[in-house]
Amino acid sequence: MSAEEAAVPKSRPASPSTDRALTVLETLVEAEGPLTLTMLAQTAGVPLATCASIVQTLEVRGYAARQVVGRSHFWRPTLRMYALATQLIRKVDPASVSQRHLRRLSDELGMPAHLGVLDGATIVYVAKAATPGFIQFDTFVGKVAPYNLTALGRAIAAYLPEPALVPLVDQLVAGSGPNARRPSVKAFRAELATTRERGYAVEDEEEQAEISCVAAPVFDASGGAAFSVGVTGFARELMGERLPKAIEAVRQAAAAISAELGSAVLPAATDDRRFSSW
Repeated sequence: MSAEEAAVPKSRPASPSTDRALTVLETLVEAEGPLTLTMLAQTAGVPLATCASIVQTLEVRGYAARQVVGRSHFWRPTLRMYALATQLIRKVDPASVSQRHLRRLSDELGMPAHLGVLDGATIVYVAKAATPGFIQFDTFVGKVAPYNLTALGRAIAAYLPEPALVPLVDQLVAGSGPNARRPSVKAFRAELATTRERGYAVEDEEEQAEISCVAAPVFDASGGAAFSVGVTGFARELMGERLPKAIEAVRQAAAAISAELGSAVLPAATDDRRFSSW
């Protein structure tokens, strides 16, 4: 960190004027309908004169439009933001964005790290980073597994809206590991609730013997859990003293990837509760 960066308090924006402009723009986008200048200024917490200058500049640049009704002017955002977002989405490849974070995660823990995406009732591995070694786990880009038997799948499922989750809980698959339990919708829903509360998911020798996984959700700009990031390791190593470190490292990687994908969602607080097999 440079001396200039250190001199700027983290609680105060480096450019207050830019901060106010972005606040006004975000307020317009988040509003249920057009806002008068007074309503916009009050909602954004910006002085009326300053808000007027900002919104007029946004109008000139094509990011805001006004509708005149009698003596009142109502402001709304335009689709210019959508056009910019579309261009950005075309350039952002989550697998590429995540790669350096997966590499750092794998190097830190000495375990393979993965990025997964939900596809129906399965989880698909879309990116991987692993340390060289004689022992390699049976995980690879393109691998498909039942979502409920992986920490990657559970980390995403825990944040799905109810309409999207309902059809998935009827497709639970039984694992072949020693800790596998008979699929139960009630127990699985309870586990998802715990996953949401603590901010990470764990799978301990359920899909197969001797293998365990830890994963956390990755949020995109929409605020939804679009992906998940996790590590795979031998149960005897991952589920012991190394578990707290693995959880923290995975959640940090997930937060970093989420930030690069434009998410403003903050991870849930980590606690020290352990996973109970369902």
